[in-house]
Amino acid sequence: MGKTIDQIKVGDAAEFAKTVSETDVYLYAGITGDFNPAHVNEAYAKNSFFKTRIAHGMLTAGFISAILANQLPGPGTIYIKQELRFLAPVLIGDTITGRVEVLELIAEKNRIRLRTYCTNQDDVVVMDGEALVSPPKAKK
Repeated sequence: MGKTIDQIKVGDAAEFAKTVSETDVYLYAGITGDFNPAHVNEAYAKNSFFKTRIAHGMLTAGFISAILANQLPGPGTIYIKQELRFLAPVLIGDTITGRVEVLELIAEKNRIRLRTYCTNQDDVVVMDGEALVSPPKAKK
């Protein structure tokens, strides 16, 4: 089981890093049905705004979900709300580090507000946002 609200303090943080592969992009497209040519068609993407294929924004957001589910607060966490801003493209081959930082504990509602963001290998913030989660409750 993950951490309860009593085991977490403002400022706690966790992160997860992964290099985004072509396989990741195609698997995500297949799972979600999002076959936007900006993600899966290099010939199309060469003439697009970014001049190459980009990873799905929500694939990047999934890194945040992984941190919340596996590390902070961890298993048993319920994801309630997520606000996101996509600030820069994620390219195939980019190494993305997702990070969450506890901003506020709302003990009376068993809620935690966190900053959520991802950076690439050049420390460029590619996605920024905030999440609200409910951590697991202590066993009685």
